[in-house]
Amino acid sequence: MKRVVELIGPPLLVLLIVVGLWSLAVRVLGLPAFVLPGPARVFETAIVESERLTTGFRNTLIASTVGLAAATLVGVFGAVILSTSRVLERALYPWAVVLQTVPAVAVAPLFVLWVGPGLVSVVLVAFIIAVFPILANTLMGLVSTDPALIDLLRMQGAGRVAIFRKIRLPNSLPYFFTGMRISAGLAVIGTIVGEMVVGRGGAEAGLGYYVVFSATQLKTDFVFATIIVSTALGIAFFLAMVGLSSLVMGRWHESELRLDR
Repeated sequence: MKRVVELIGPPLLVLLIVVGLWSLAVRVLGLPAFVLPGPARVFETAIVESERLTTGFRNTLIASTVGLAAATLVGVFGAVILSTSRVLERALYPWAVVLQTVPAVAVAPLFVLWVGPGLVSVVLVAFIIAVFPILANTLMGLVSTDPALIDLLRMQGAGRVAIFRKIRLPNSLPYFFTGMRISAGLAVIGTIVGEMVVGRGGAEAGLGYYVVFSATQLKTDFVFATIIVSTALGIAFFLAMVGLSSLVMGRWHESELRLDR
């Protein structure tokens, strides 16, 4: 119980301070609701618009999950392939960097031309934004293995598969989960961006679509409610990766062991 209070207490205190200052600023400055609504108004709007927020949350959750899953598969597979050959790494890794630097907003309209607006286009935007951290971090873990350990296994007659399974793979896991923590949030961001640019309304509407739709109608309270729900989704993704990392490495890696520091 004490540890839970130590973990949750400080962030919760900061949240209460921010909400208090937010409410105070609205009252003191007398700002109209379409400029900056108060926390109470945002909460009321979230209750009234709970059905649309639930629909947007569900659609954004699905797109983010699919985009992150695709980024994980491609990122890990690409890292394994590049780690097998220095020539392949030098030839292909720069193009992965180029892919990361391409603005997602700029290529999103191309996805509409190729696959049409909707879920697939949104997932592709999330994938492009989320794949590079997984690829880069996993590759770093695979190629930064201690050469002495590899030589030791080779002297014992171990082949490439055994070296990969016993040395390279365990060494890459902390790097992989670091990339996953980064990409988890980026997948949500990419989904929101995709929904703003290529998303659809109606039953397929995501949180990003509702942000744009509400902003054009000066429904700032609904914009804030949507942003809060989007933030909660991103935090949930991050915490899920933290929990998965702890589950996989909690008993053997120093980054997860609860040691006195």
